[in-house]
Amino acid sequence: MQKGAGLERPNVLLICVDHWFGGLLETAGRTDIETPTLNRFCEVGTRYSRTYSETPICIPARRTLMTGTSPRVHGDRTFQPDLPMPDLPTLPGTFSEAGYQTYAVGKLHVYPPRDRIGFDDVILAEEGRSGLGWDDYDTYLGEQGHAGQQFMHGMSNNEYSWRPWHLAEEHHVTNWITREACKTFKRRDPTRPAFWYVSYTHPHPPLAPLEHYLARYANRDVQAAIQSDWSQTPEDLPAALQTIHHYFDKLSPQRLAEVRRAFYALCTHIDHQIRLLIGTLREEQVLDNTVLAFVSDHGDMLGDHGLFAKRTMLEGSCNVPFILADTPAAERITKGTVDTRLVGLQDIMPTLLDLANISIPETCTGCSVLGEKREHLYCEVSEGIRAQRMVTDDKFKLIWYPAGNHFQLFDIVEDPDEQFDLAGQQEHQQEEEKLRNLLKEELYGSDLAFVEDGNLVGCPAPPHSFSENRGLTGQRGLQFPPIKPADPGGVIEPKG
Repeated sequence: MQKGAGLERPNVLLICVDHWFGGLLETAGRTDIETPTLNRFCEVGTRYSRTYSETPICIPARRTLMTGTSPRVHGDRTFQPDLPMPDLPTLPGTFSEAGYQTYAVGKLHVYPPRDRIGFDDVILAEEGRSGLGWDDYDTYLGEQGHAGQQFMHGMSNNEYSWRPWHLAEEHHVTNWITREACKTFKRRDPTRPAFWYVSYTHPHPPLAPLEHYLARYANRDVQAAIQSDWSQTPEDLPAALQTIHHYFDKLSPQRLAEVRRAFYALCTHIDHQIRLLIGTLREEQVLDNTVLAFVSDHGDMLGDHGLFAKRTMLEGSCNVPFILADTPAAERITKGTVDTRLVGLQDIMPTLLDLANISIPETCTGCSVLGEKREHLYCEVSEGIRAQRMVTDDKFKLIWYPAGNHFQLFDIVEDPDEQFDLAGQQEHQQEEEKLRNLLKEELYGSDLAFVEDGNLVGCPAPPHSFSENRGLTGQRGLQFPPIKPADPGGVIEPKG
């Protein structure tokens, strides 16, 4: 054990990324991406391969992460950009009450943006939302002579065009978040343990990686998009998926491969920058007394089944990476293993508190991974005709699309890419019925209108009508002079 690592309670570092789906790791068998730092994390800790974002959209997912509660408890399963945090104990607030110093660097995605939600301080990079509140990264760019130029590369925050980063490397938001986090480590109070939350904005678009990370992928083959019989004909998709399919560009295989290379470049950039976080903790002689955790708020379909982004209950959207490494002297987390237990983002808060020997608030619906395994997990996204509901156990996953009363059943163990829809097949009737009953028990609010006499009946699928994308999916522009205060729903991203 290093000198200075003998604090009675460990430090905790939680690293969060955005849009990084669970299987996109070398240690998960992907040979088309480089993740050397996360590979090493997996060697010294456990990778929980069946971790899910209960509502795979940025804001609801982060409410779940920061409160340890389900969407039903924290109040957002749709994406409500002007909804304040609920009156619940938060992850940083609970650490603070236990005597920890607590700091966040990067993306919080709460409203109002400067709400510290229990942190002692936050240093924000909120992806061009300075019209909603002071943004520290925007301020930094201005101090460097690049005021308002964060998005002058021209790429959208929610589309899949790409080009290299347009400013010097040190001004890239990933580098800035890393530097500010390392400074925070160095500025810590040495008499108290710390909880640090480092939240990278990428690989969420815009896809504008550094030139040399693009170059390392330029001549590399990337895995083709997953295809399936059920997704070949867009008109036959569930109505909720048709909306997503129609919204994004239809890319040729060559263009999709280019998009994936740009996306992977953003991932590898983050992976390399995490090395600086570890190096700073090591040089500060606190690494061996620090619990390390890595997670994403949700994934990205990235062309699989003809879909992009999040807002679906398919694996690419809702399955996320979760890696947990305990302090070297502890034996609570097995090293170098893959744990297939069901984990939700609501379980992160109780797990980290458990590892720090802090009592878990009774409000938490999540459970620590140090305890008993879940038998099933329920997830939900959107309402009305865009609603999708999902329940999964240790082998099968049922997705329900109320509009059209459409069901999908997948054997996640044998078919992790969800290529074979088993819904309605006689040989899987028992498994489907079991999951339908579990799903019905979870329904509440407006979903109850989709149930009659104890049966899931849904509602008629609407005629196919799709909104035009006049705003280029939340395109940012020149943000100097500072943009005017705005409606949060118009600044953040489209609701389609």
